[in-house]
Amino acid sequence: MPRLDQSADVETHALGNNFSFTGARIEGLGATEYTLVDIEVDMSGSVSPFLADLIAMIKESVGACAKSPRSDNLLVRVAAFSTSYPGGINEVHGFIPLASIDHGAYDQLHAGGGTPLFDACYVGVGATFSYARMLFDQEFNANGISFTITDGEDTGGAASPAMIRAEIDRAKKEEFLESHVSVLIGINAAHCAAALDRFRREAGITQFIDAGDVTKGKLAKLAAFVSQSVSSTSQALGTGGPSQAIAATI
Repeated sequence: MPRLDQSADVETHALGNNFSFTGARIEGLGATEYTLVDIEVDMSGSVSPFLADLIAMIKESVGACAKSPRSDNLLVRVAAFSTSYPGGINEVHGFIPLASIDHGAYDQLHAGGGTPLFDACYVGVGATFSYARMLFDQEFNANGISFTITDGEDTGGAASPAMIRAEIDRAKKEEFLESHVSVLIGINAAHCAAALDRFRREAGITQFIDAGDVTKGKLAKLAAFVSQSVSSTSQALGTGGPSQAIAATI
């Protein structure tokens, strides 16, 4: 499948608080059901020492999704978050098929600034739910999984845990997604693991994983966890239930 012409085959959609996201034009999609995958990655200044390994982890996570039996039914969005980016969020690409992703775009990511963690989670789940609603309205079936990877606590932004929970609760009530799982992952975050888990509870996020200190081996395991979770979620689509939980042996 050729890569999408971003100007012709991708649309921009507005979210609350002046945020936005992009996604493939729904009329151009070839399947009848999709798993939406959103990956938000911390690019604050503190990730600078392991930036290259973190980018490699993103590439491996996305690349390994191609091994899923239902890879043609995946639409993947990747965004970085840092106060060094305008608005705090840098969408590398919106929800597009795996074959349309330019992995070289991840190499343009840079680290610096603070950590708008709440904004990243809000945009991540909000984009997933908004796009899923559009799919639902066009009689597509969809489920979703959202990952937020960070090495620290929120340092300020527009969103709050209550706003994130409101988005998650709305999606559950309106039932336009067959299922949705949200995962908060801490890397090099032992100093704030308790605070991140408290945020998980306040925001209604499904799961918090403390991945421990950053090493190449740990990031490789994290990439495997992400791709396996995506595969499990995709294979659950159409069953009417959530995916099977993947043990986080990171």
